[in-house]
Amino acid sequence: METALAFALFAVRPGELILDAACGTGNFSLKLARKGAQVVGVDLAPGMLAVAQEKAVREGLPVSLVQADLCRLPYPANHFDGVICMAAFEFIPEPQTAFNELIRVLKPGGNLLIGTINRESVWGALYKEQAQKGDSIYRRARFMSMQELIDLDRANLERTGQCLFVNPDSSPEHFKQEEKASLGGRGGFVAALWRKPPTAKD
Repeated sequence: METALAFALFAVRPGELILDAACGTGNFSLKLARKGAQVVGVDLAPGMLAVAQEKAVREGLPVSLVQADLCRLPYPANHFDGVICMAAFEFIPEPQTAFNELIRVLKPGGNLLIGTINRESVWGALYKEQAQKGDSIYRRARFMSMQELIDLDRANLERTGQCLFVNPDSSPEHFKQEEKASLGGRGGFVAALWRKPPTAKD
């Protein structure tokens, strides 16, 4: 569902240079590469990058993987055709700083997509409950609402979307229930797309 939402908002054209920010084990890096993009995946965790590398080699996909901090990316301004960051902003201590850095490395006219768990949903409540457990990966997470995501840059916001309207305890048939559940509900996962405005030089 998250993948379908991402690519409904974020168009990928073959040959584009795309940054997968906080790529983790490379799930979206590989999906982007399969669409013909030139992909650079960045993450702080070397272990996750190693797993991503193994996946890319196994599929023969040309994904470049780099260990780096999203708040201090080792790339010049206006470098990437597009930037995507899925299911990672909840783990970033300074989301506005990271957002500004992702915009910095994006070319004018390029799109930035960020997707994250929606705090104001039953899924958000579940993850917050899990965060109370000492061994949970969500123990340091800061969940955002759709409005907080939008507020990162209201002026250049293009589109938003959401998914995971079904409850976490839904049956395995929940994919079929998603459209019906979406009527009037709050999705457990939200995404926003921004377009970097053209500069005077363009």
